[in-house]
Amino acid sequence: MPDRSRPFAVLAYGDSNTWGAVPQPYRGAGGRFCAERWTRVTADRLGSDFEVIEAGLNGRTTCVDDPVEGIERNGVRHLQVAVQTHMPVDLVIIMLGTNDLKARLSMTAGDIADGAGRLCDMVRRSNWGPEGRAPRVLLVSPAPLGRLTWLAEMFAGGTEKSRRLAEEYRRVAKAMSAEFFEGGSVMASSDDDGIHLGAEAHLALGEALAAEVRRIAGAARQG
Repeated sequence: MPDRSRPFAVLAYGDSNTWGAVPQPYRGAGGRFCAERWTRVTADRLGSDFEVIEAGLNGRTTCVDDPVEGIERNGVRHLQVAVQTHMPVDLVIIMLGTNDLKARLSMTAGDIADGAGRLCDMVRRSNWGPEGRAPRVLLVSPAPLGRLTWLAEMFAGGTEKSRRLAEEYRRVAKAMSAEFFEGGSVMASSDDDGIHLGAEAHLALGEALAAEVRRIAGAARQG
């Protein structure tokens, strides 16, 4: 039976949109949301019976080494460490794929989804959850790209692929017996740079995922 004496632990594994990067209207603008970012919103809505652990890294991909930004951005390389650092974890939320749309990585929408599937499979086969069981997985498809301003060359060809990610992620989640949430159903990428979430998008996502987490936790606690 689940241990009700501790909070239901949720680890959010993502990229700059989990880290909380503020949309940049020009190169080098920078900035990070704090209380506004979706992980903080989710934690606030869930309350003290839940613990939301943030594991967002700028530039993180699903499963590929970025030749420019470095191998440490490869999500497969660091998922195990991220989760094991906080064991036991009841639920892992995976929201990655935007950086895989970069032209230099030459990934199709199906490739990106399959990369996210590798992460789901790692969690599903692990003993990182309570009593040595595997945590549950919630796969979130990223929002489609918005208006690409100064990032247009870096993400050339990515817009159309980004619009197919939800369908492909749904396919992978079903194959991996993971939960699925379509991020683009509640949020949109900012037109300041086309890839990052503004404060309103963080709020919408945070509230939606709080409801998803509560539902998943309810099912887990009944089991």
